[in-house]
Amino acid sequence: MKYKVLAGVLSIFSLGNLHAQDQQQTTEKEKSLYVKGNALLLPIGILNAGLEYQLNKRYTLQGDVLVSPWKSFGGHELQYYSVSLEGRYYFDEAYKHWYVGANLSAASFVLQKWNYWGSGTYTNDRGEKFVKSNLYQKGLSVIVGVTAGYQFQLSENWNLDVYATVGTSQDFYKGYDRTTGKRYDMAKDFNKSGEVLPYRGGIMISYKLK
Repeated sequence: MKYKVLAGVLSIFSLGNLHAQDQQQTTEKEKSLYVKGNALLLPIGILNAGLEYQLNKRYTLQGDVLVSPWKSFGGHELQYYSVSLEGRYYFDEAYKHWYVGANLSAASFVLQKWNYWGSGTYTNDRGEKFVKSNLYQKGLSVIVGVTAGYQFQLSENWNLDVYATVGTSQDFYKGYDRTTGKRYDMAKDFNKSGEVLPYRGGIMISYKLK
């Protein structure tokens, strides 16, 4: 009888140990961490890299930075530095297939807005005329957006993340004439503008760190 009791106790301990191992494996799996870089932007000299951390079966948290150091790119200023934090929900499981996310970004920039690329003149409220293609903007942005994407599993440790983000950007900037260094705008301090636009996207190559 005592042998049967001993066997039963050992069986319970064995089951408990297996359950603990399963829980440990699940916990470790839920804490996967990927490092990633944007393969679409790198060929044009723009660095976009980040980390994505798994919170549980379907939720992850990603942080990334973007650095565009171009004082001139195709004749246009394109210095753009941003940090971004994003929460993601995967419909299947983390790092696999379709997901949506909520994104919050902050940026510093010295760039020429797309609507200043063409020919023509800009006239401010004082009647001063400027060549539009000589004007650029310097300031800060706070952006809130929604991301949609899809992750392909290439191998055990490698993923391919295709995504795009659209959001509302609140910009605070000063406008300058490139040739004279003079401000062309009329604001005493910062101009303020808001617009809805796509502001993130690409193809991230991801490698699993743990």
